[in-house]
Amino acid sequence: MIVIKKAEYVASAVKYEQYPVDGLPEIAMAGRSNVGKSSLINSFLGRRNLARTGNTPGKTQTLNFYRVNDGWFLVDLPGYGYAKVAKAVNAQWGPMMEHYLKKREPLRAVIQIVDIRHAPSVEDIEMQQWLRTMQVPTMIVATKVDKIARGQWAKHLKVIAKALDIQDVSLILPFSAQSGVGKTELNEAIEEILGLNQESAEKSAAEAAMSDS
Repeated sequence: MIVIKKAEYVASAVKYEQYPVDGLPEIAMAGRSNVGKSSLINSFLGRRNLARTGNTPGKTQTLNFYRVNDGWFLVDLPGYGYAKVAKAVNAQWGPMMEHYLKKREPLRAVIQIVDIRHAPSVEDIEMQQWLRTMQVPTMIVATKVDKIARGQWAKHLKVIAKALDIQDVSLILPFSAQSGVGKTELNEAIEEILGLNQESAEKSAAEAAMSDS
């Protein structure tokens, strides 16, 4: 399991030239504005205000890069689907995100975040289809599960799975930044995506071999 020892904001970017050049693997977070993306990032990284949260949806208008344990980046993508954001800004988001998702070599996967309380929006469905078309590995996380009774989770998850054409409901991870539900499972999923569990196993095996010699 990943132990978050260090997490720091590194850069905000709107074009390729502004991306970090470290070459470290990246996990991107995508979701509709006000879906709780910043709260999820802060909860996962164990930092209260690293990713800015606020009452005004659509504030994240850049790709924000956070370096974790000096070994990988978590990338906060601009929230989508908020009508009150200026049209000029909205027009920039599509090409910016498409270029990142298509061309960014260190990108390992996208975690698409939806609100468990609501059926996926048209933008959510389009994003999922977009990611499939570009063959980007994707994981779905349903946030704000603390807002509804646990007995209702299965019903809401089925609605999400049907809308996003996901055959196995168990592939959708319930998550709450408030209660911590799903944090361990998200940690383990990211660890697997980055191959850190394999590296840990290989390191342990190497250390055991050295102690036996």
